Amino acid sequence: MIPLSQPVVGEREEQLVLDTLRSGRLSLGPMLTRFEGMFAERLGVPRASAVSSGTAGLHLALRAAGVQEGDEVITTPFSFVASANSILYERARPVFVDIDERTLNLDADATAAAVTDRTAGLMPVHIFGYPADLPAFEEIAARQGLFIVEDACEALGAVHADGTAVGARGHLAVFAFYPNKQMTTGEGGMVVCPTSDAKEQIDSERNQGRAPDMSWLDHDRLGFNYRLSDVACALGVAQLERLEELLSGRQRVAGLYGEALADIDGVELPYPDTGGDRRSWFVYVVKLPADVDRDGAIEALRARGVDSKPYLPAIHLMSFYRERFGHREGEFPVCEDVARRSLALPFFPQLTEGQVAEVAEALTAVLAESRLSSMR
Repeated sequence: MIPLSQPVVGEREEQLVLDTLRSGRLSLGPMLTRFEGMFAERLGVPRASAVSSGTAGLHLALRAAGVQEGDEVITTPFSFVASANSILYERARPVFVDIDERTLNLDADATAAAVTDRTAGLMPVHIFGYPADLPAFEEIAARQGLFIVEDACEALGAVHADGTAVGARGHLAVFAFYPNKQMTTGEGGMVVCPTSDAKEQIDSERNQGRAPDMSWLDHDRLGFNYRLSDVACALGVAQLERLEELLSGRQRVAGLYGEALADIDGVELPYPDTGGDRRSWFVYVVKLPADVDRDGAIEALRARGVDSKPYLPAIHLMSFYRERFGHREGEFPVCEDVARRSLALPFFPQLTEGQVAEVAEALTAVLAESRLSSMR
């Protein structure tokens, strides 16, 4: 079976993890500070806070942005569910609007039209590593007095048309390091903190609200256990040291797929870099023809030794969101069409040219079988 994803770890990761284990400082130690500093320097931002996951980072970023119970935050229904869930953690409400059919990111015009007097902020998601239209969202936010929290969990290494790295435009922005991401700490995340006050708050709240001097005697605010261990940070340091290699490996595989899949009739490839925006390759997601049973194709590919996955289901049509907010089919037609047709193919830096050819051959055969079946 060609797997869907596979992390790249080696001797350097093993060495730093072992050094950390032997140091006896397994949490809130020097490796945490080292990882945060290296990440901030790589992104070109003044400060960042490491946390236990991207989800935890989104939660703390929203709190630092000042979200309150009853607020509305406009975001996309086409994302991993954590982006919407994090808004609910603070008893605010995610307000979904449809996506751009090309980039699959939150549509700026639809966002502007959805702003009400209850809107407190915007949470654009850089989906699949393609930069969201931050200049447009910044204009909306400035005009309406809204905060922006960027969900950049899939976009480490992406760059906006003006040359600014995704996550480095001066907003609270969150990255994630799950094993299928551009780099990994096993589990983990990072919050870009545009101000020292934001970092002080997030550093405290990730550690049960402990006072800045780390006193056990005073926890001066509500906090959470969102710490990232020094063992995980050791992985992060090693991964950051080789980040360019990891990113270029993904770029190589994406190029191989672009060539191998170009002539498959009806398959829509990922939106290419346009206007100076540069994608950071997180996953390789194609859209199948509308008349193909996507879920059936997944089973047929698996039978041929190729793992794949629907990427992503529409959040507003998940049972929890239907039942809680009354969402229904037809609300966001672009999102729903993409969610029905999207298919993530195996994608990781070590994927070989031969394996990409196998995936392309299997997909071609599965689509041909599907068309024959529909003609019977």
